[in-house]
Amino acid sequence: MEKRNLFLILLILGTAFWGISFSVTKLAIGQHQPVLFLCYRFLLATMVLSVIFWKHVKKLDSTTIKTGAGLAIPLVLGIYLQTLGITHTSASQCSFVAGITVVMIPIIKLIIYRKTAALKTWIAAFTALIGLFVISVTDKLSIGTGDLYTIIGAFCFAIYLIQIEKESTAGNIIPTIVPMFATCAILTFLLTFIQGNPTWIPQQETFWIGIIFCALFSTAYMYTISNISQKYISAERVSIIYLFEPIFGAFAAHFILGEEITSRLLIGGGMIFLATLISELKWRMPNQFAMLKILKEKKY
Repeated sequence: MEKRNLFLILLILGTAFWGISFSVTKLAIGQHQPVLFLCYRFLLATMVLSVIFWKHVKKLDSTTIKTGAGLAIPLVLGIYLQTLGITHTSASQCSFVAGITVVMIPIIKLIIYRKTAALKTWIAAFTALIGLFVISVTDKLSIGTGDLYTIIGAFCFAIYLIQIEKESTAGNIIPTIVPMFATCAILTFLLTFIQGNPTWIPQQETFWIGIIFCALFSTAYMYTISNISQKYISAERVSIIYLFEPIFGAFAAHFILGEEITSRLLIGGGMIFLATLISELKWRMPNQFAMLKILKEKKY
């Protein structure tokens, strides 16, 4: 199996973990501070990945640490804002709105880097945008607080994916993974003091189950696979693959939290899935000269 196809499968599996994590996080944080949950999540992920990538940890240098720290900033902001979003809206809706990253990436690349994406990527992105509109915009054409947090978080996450693509094409991204998550743990630890009087050892079992699940599966596994895969798959296509996440998220929210799967979720989710298919189709525009040749042959 080609590496690209292997990473496509691993990414889709990871989106299932991510989709489930919205419900797990909402259940875990309850009345607790979201940033404390993230702090423990990143700390455990750092410890696990330090063991897995120990040979890279032993060879860390200042350049690698700086690169990892730079990647951590948009990642922390993105996850923190989306975690806040979960506290203000349903887990299923938050997971769908987070998918707006797929539209932001080609736009950011076009504005900042003057780099335009393929036509099918734009078609897929705007198909996904329509799906997100169906899901998140109310009858009064307004967007809730939770959706707003999630959209801003999606912008930060888009920046993160673009940076990952840049670093992965420039060299080996694996050595930066542990410094990146270690920086995330430090930043979220500092953020806990801004919220004031944290309860460092929550007694709720769901809190710690959520930490273990999110640290191992939706953080350590998924972000490692995501970072490595962008050596073979562009940021735009990775972000569209991520749109499997809200589909898994909606069903997880239904079975874990008892949230309703509405017709808007199904219609919007169907359009998002269609966007994924469009992005993966191999379109090839017919060569004009070849077409003229065919027409001449038919004529004679």
